[in-house]
Amino acid sequence: MAAVQSGQLDTEEEKEIKSEPPIDSSRNNTPNDGRPLSASPGTTTSSGPGTKPPSGTTEEQQTLLAVLQFLRKNNLSESVEILRREAGLSEEPEDQKGSEPSGTGTGSGAGTKDPTAGDAGSLLSRVSVASSAVTAVAAPAPSKVGAGDDRPDVNVVLSAYSQQGDPALYDVYYSGLKKFIESVLDCHRAELSQVFYPLFVHMYLELVYNNHESESKAFFEKFSGDQECYYGDDLRILSGLSKKEHMRGNETLLDFRTSKFVLRISRDSYQLLKRHLQERQNNQIWNIIQEHLYIDIFDGMPRSKNQIDAMSGSLAGEAKREANKGKVFYGLLKEPEIEVPLDDEDEEAENEEGKPKKKKPKKDSIGSKSKKQDPNAPQQNRIPLPELKDSDKLDKIMNMKEATKRVRLGRDTLPSICFYSFLNAYQGLTAVDFTDDSSLIAGGYADSTVRVWSVTPKKLRRVKSAADLSLIDKESDDVLERIMDEKTASESKILHGHSGPVYGISFSPDRNYLLSCSEDGTVRLWSLQTFTCLVGYKGHNYPVWDTQFSPYGYYFISGGHDRVARLWATDHYQPLRMFAGHLADITCTRFHPNSNYVATGSSDRTIRLWDVLTGNCVRILTGHKGPIHALAFSPNGKFMASGATDGRVLLWDIGHGIMIGDLKGHTDTIYSLKFSRDGEILASGSMDNTVRLWDAFKAFDDLETDDFTATTGHIHLPENSQELLLGTYLTKSTPVVHLHFTRRNLLLAAGAYNP
Repeated sequence: MAAVQSGQLDTEEEKEIKSEPPIDSSRNNTPNDGRPLSASPGTTTSSGPGTKPPSGTTEEQQTLLAVLQFLRKNNLSESVEILRREAGLSEEPEDQKGSEPSGTGTGSGAGTKDPTAGDAGSLLSRVSVASSAVTAVAAPAPSKVGAGDDRPDVNVVLSAYSQQGDPALYDVYYSGLKKFIESVLDCHRAELSQVFYPLFVHMYLELVYNNHESESKAFFEKFSGDQECYYGDDLRILSGLSKKEHMRGNETLLDFRTSKFVLRISRDSYQLLKRHLQERQNNQIWNIIQEHLYIDIFDGMPRSKNQIDAMSGSLAGEAKREANKGKVFYGLLKEPEIEVPLDDEDEEAENEEGKPKKKKPKKDSIGSKSKKQDPNAPQQNRIPLPELKDSDKLDKIMNMKEATKRVRLGRDTLPSICFYSFLNAYQGLTAVDFTDDSSLIAGGYADSTVRVWSVTPKKLRRVKSAADLSLIDKESDDVLERIMDEKTASESKILHGHSGPVYGISFSPDRNYLLSCSEDGTVRLWSLQTFTCLVGYKGHNYPVWDTQFSPYGYYFISGGHDRVARLWATDHYQPLRMFAGHLADITCTRFHPNSNYVATGSSDRTIRLWDVLTGNCVRILTGHKGPIHALAFSPNGKFMASGATDGRVLLWDIGHGIMIGDLKGHTDTIYSLKFSRDGEILASGSMDNTVRLWDAFKAFDDLETDDFTATTGHIHLPENSQELLLGTYLTKSTPVVHLHFTRRNLLLAAGAYNP
């Protein structure tokens, strides 16, 4: 059936449609054999999810039994029962076809089905969300497995392309649709043009899969130039798939095949398309729409070309509106009450002036700014957070004192920028981070090392050996100084341990630990007291591109090539949560200021916001035209900025899940974004060797999000990049890898000089 969200759908259909993420179930219920359309577009056919899929054919039975065997092998008895009920199978045939010993644990028997069961598992592992596994196998495809020359799971995924019409008609069908869409009114043309790209890809893949090499080549050459420019990278990969053998094991193809391409179309535009396909009986195209597209219908005026282009560009189309409707607690947690004593400078100033100072009340107000519970904040104990140690309280007091001396930034008071250039970095600088108090800087390198520097006169020292520590008077006031070994004092330390390039590093909030992630698939936790590795966290199977500590410490997030983000606690060897849903590498990760959410940016050109407590994806944000490499939350937790290889900075309203700004100016990949401490300024750093400052206050202050915008996802982005750009600062030849605002709002930037 067509995956169409509409008010007229019945409940069962909606249940099937709303499975998240949009995963196609490798089925092709409506054969592409040239039959006229038996039902008008928008209505369900007899093979839709509202009815039980036919399970009478031998091939379908074999596929179902293989999946049942795999589920039994893993003791997933509930899933077995659900699948059996959905497929309308009785127990007798299953048990007869299973292994001889018994009905349970059939996968452990030595039988011919064992390899198939293993491959079914590998197929399910490709469909990354476990909760969607039942949906993914509920209506299996009549896969035509070949002579065993390729893996069955790939065959199952590609089997939808095995049924097809006359190859000579593909050109006619596509040309006819193109001619029709170009002839409709302008208001509908932009919306209907969205179907060109997914239809083009699937029609091309059908031709390739069925060994029509010359026809597929001609089809690609004729129509590839009509596609939007932001799909250029995908089309280059696609052009290399000219033979059926090329399709097996291709990750991009499997992503496209297993994820329904989401299109958001107004009801009027959809009715036009439906009527055209009905009149022409163009079931070849309609079958592709049924199988591979999810059409999200909305009532109201069609969107303009600019509105569509702003949201398009991701690997699987736009996000469904329902994916961004859940409640997000973006408010900040209530700060603990800490008394701020007057320091010596304040007392001296008070004596000099001979009158009461107004500084103390000012400090109290800053210290207690979050003491009132924010209505949009999560419960204080929603997730367990580490208790404050005495050292943490002292650090918070220092932070509050610094805040009283903070420069309030704005259009007329821009921050000073201090740039740290890494000279002679022949090892290849790949990542940089500063501590929150700006006292330490660390760099990750392609030669697998991590280097830490002190940027204050205070040198880095190791803790003394155990024998020396036993001689120290533990009751003395300066015990923290006495435990440090002065003989080891130096301006920098080198940390060895990784066996591949280091791609991400992150200091803990208390400055006692440092995280690093690497191509070797591990995340390492380093002690900044002993400068040794404490733990190596192994969970990722492939390179880990980024990692970051929670603002409260203890928890950290990692993401990499395996497309799964993992939430860890420093005292657990295994991850606490696994966030699966991205269709390509996770390239950057960020914690929300309240630590209840994490954001991940990916090469699939989407950003996802995950709930740490439940593990659910609560926001999917599309709009970037290239892999995303930078994320930053505003200090109040309400907004987020993202940067990508397309050189654009996009601004997002997290509460409503919509784009609210598009800042253009950079000419290369954006690798770093940072909001000032007061949230007034957004700084962006890029491979184009510039730092740019943007007026975040104006961008967010002018925002008016009405209910209509939030409901329909219609966005009206003002072309005001030049108005919001406050300054551009060019380095000589240094790409900007990292940005950091000090507690007094001085901007620190870092990168490796590239002569």
